[in-house]
Amino acid sequence: MRALCWILLAAVAQAQTPAFLEQLPPAARAEAMDIVKRADFVFETRTQPRHVRMATMEKLFDHPVLGAAMWRHCRFVPGFYAFVHPDGAWSIDDTRGLKGTLRLVYQRPGHRVYLVEGRAEKGRLPVIPFSVGAKMLTSYRYWEGKIGFESHLHTWTALDSAVLGVMSRPFRPYIRGRQDEFIAYINGNIATFGEFADLRPGDFHGPLTRDGDLVALREFESIFLGR
Repeated sequence: MRALCWILLAAVAQAQTPAFLEQLPPAARAEAMDIVKRADFVFETRTQPRHVRMATMEKLFDHPVLGAAMWRHCRFVPGFYAFVHPDGAWSIDDTRGLKGTLRLVYQRPGHRVYLVEGRAEKGRLPVIPFSVGAKMLTSYRYWEGKIGFESHLHTWTALDSAVLGVMSRPFRPYIRGRQDEFIAYINGNIATFGEFADLRPGDFHGPLTRDGDLVALREFESIFLGR
């Protein structure tokens, strides 16, 4: 009986509409509500406190090309590259079949909401014999606590077709586990290189210069070196 209660509570929690959706523009709200309604996976994670200022983290959030370059310098895997589009959206690509496009649809101090479209090409995920595409609603809350910078990430993921949903059923535990693990890994690493940048920004200058990404280098020198 107790197990049944927990299952029912989990189902209710997954079906609840997030309150922040009312703050989104109409088109983004409709898209977000569709993702929540048909979500295949729901996930939450928090980071451990880091010694980095919230203002520094926000600068990195606003400069994804620089963030991706710093990610590569820290040798986190996979090695992402970022590209900003004319409409303000931006994409990430690991050049090995994992891609995603992010649109910032809501922003206020300490809270950002993104709509994400991602795809892992066939062969990119071990065990999965087909490509996997999905849309994701991401709520990212962050703050400066007593110990340092902390964040909470909440995601809703809907696979991109009913057919894919049926095909993926035998693999769902694997897909969910990999996604949850990967999101938590990315969230934690973003805070980690933010901490490095805040404490020892000069350590990044040489590697970014050698990397040859002029956009990332220009953004770094403007944000951290005041040039």
